[in-house]
Amino acid sequence: MAGEQRDFDGAAATWDENPGRVKMAHDVAGAIRDTLRPGLGTEVVDFGCGTGLLSLALLPSVRSVTAVDSSKGMLGVLDAKIAAKNLANIRTLLVDVEKGDPLPGPADLVISSMTFHHLRDIRPVLAEMARVLRPGGRIAIADLDSDEGKFHDSPEGVFHNGFDRCTMQKCLEAAGFGEIRNRTAAIVHKPGPSGEVRMFTVFLMTATKKA
Repeated sequence: MAGEQRDFDGAAATWDENPGRVKMAHDVAGAIRDTLRPGLGTEVVDFGCGTGLLSLALLPSVRSVTAVDSSKGMLGVLDAKIAAKNLANIRTLLVDVEKGDPLPGPADLVISSMTFHHLRDIRPVLAEMARVLRPGGRIAIADLDSDEGKFHDSPEGVFHNGFDRCTMQKCLEAAGFGEIRNRTAAIVHKPGPSGEVRMFTVFLMTATKKA
C-alpha cells in the first residue's frame, strides 16, 4: 500500500548501481552550485543523504558536509566510501527527524534530494531545517514535480506523488524562508510498463532563512 515503509537498509548495497540515480545526484549538485554558489567556508547538512551521492558530489565545493539519514544501511555504504577515500571533511549521522531526532547544526546550507516525497509531513522537517540554519543560511531541496504516482515502481514509502512547486513554496514561506527560487535541476527518463520511455522532472527549490 502507498506509504508503507520501504526497506532502504536492504536496498543500500545496490543503490549506486542505477546510473540514472548517480547522474541525477551530479545534476542536482551542479544546480546547487550554479544557483547558490556555496564557498569553501560553507558548512552543509545533507538531509536524507542515502549513500552520499549528492554529499560527495558537492563536497569539493564546500568546507564540510554532515550527511544524515534514518537508514543504517545507507550510512554504512557512505562510511565505506569515506574510509576508502580517506575523506576528513565529511561525517555521517543517524537521524530520524520524523521520530523526533534533531538535525545537527548550526549550518550554512541544508540540502536534500529525493527525500521529501518519503516524508509523511514536510512541514515540521522544514521548521527543523530552519532551526539549525545560521541567520541568512540557505536551503536547497530537490524533488519530483507532481508525477501522478508514475515515477516509482512501488508505492512503498512514498507519501507524495511529487510536489507542486507553488505548494512547496508556500510551505517554505510558512517555515520562515524568503528569497525563494526554483528551477529544473534534472530530467529523468524511465521505461513505462509498456516499454515506452517516460520523462520526469526534478525541481530544485532554494530559499534563505529570514532574520
